Amino acid sequence: MQGSKAALRYAKAIFSLAKDKEVTKEVNDDMVLIRETIDGTGDLRTFLKSPVIKDSIKKNALLEIFKDVNGITSGMFDLLMENNRLEILSQVAAKYMFLYDQMNNVQVAKVTTAIPLTPALETKIQQKVKELTGNEAKIENIIDESIIGGFILRVGDIQYNGSVQAQLNNLKREFKNNTYVSKI
Repeated sequence: MQGSKAALRYAKAIFSLAKDKEVTKEVNDDMVLIRETIDGTGDLRTFLKSPVIKDSIKKNALLEIFKDVNGITSGMFDLLMENNRLEILSQVAAKYMFLYDQMNNVQVAKVTTAIPLTPALETKIQQKVKELTGNEAKIENIIDESIIGGFILRVGDIQYNGSVQAQLNNLKREFKNNTYVSKI
């Protein structure tokens, strides 16, 4: 991912400053808002990446969109503008959120499903996370219809694949290795 290392460096610097000022939670809330807004709005993402639009206009737009953010967060807009890096704002927000979760020992469980999670499914997945890791986690749902059904769970280095697609692939492998079926 282009800009990922730079995004991490900016996030670490902002996190350190927020920690010194004891406003890590407020800045994290800002980062969640920034990430959701940019990722949810294709026009804003395109606007930030556009080489035609001046960085000063981009910064003013960000300050207008995110009026109520912490001073550290608005200072980040200045810093990114000075270094011609406004296009990595969403990545910086994501890296900051990761650092914040890490500081607070919060795990993020990425759950890939064919359909959006219901509260009942979320409860079952939370139980599976607790079974696998011993802790609860924030659940991030990724929708991928190609898995057909079931779910794929990723928590840190652990992956549990309970998808229908994985089960079909396992059956296919078993049939290929079965000497009686392969002769038919």
